[in-house]
Amino acid sequence: MEHNYLIMKNADPLVGLFQGMFENNILTFNPGWNANANKLESFIDIREIQSKLKQKGITLLQEADQSTSGPASIMLTDPDGNTILIDQHV
Repeated sequence: MEHNYLIMKNADPLVGLFQGMFENNILTFNPGWNANANKLESFIDIREIQSKLKQKGITLLQEADQSTSGPASIMLTDPDGNTILIDQHV
């Protein structure tokens, strides 16, 4: 609480409450991590996710550099105006 956030976990679901970190509501997904932030052996890379979204005509607010590998992130807005952050750490 002293850092203005709380992470709550009940079995696998996680909910993070952040005060003053983000301007609006935000949903975050982390490809490559399990519910305990441990690296997964296999997962879909953020750049592949980005390519599939763009192929479907979805506008991204922030894009990952396709010429890189490893950590990267993309951002988009859902139909209700919520920001979605897909943040790959591995």
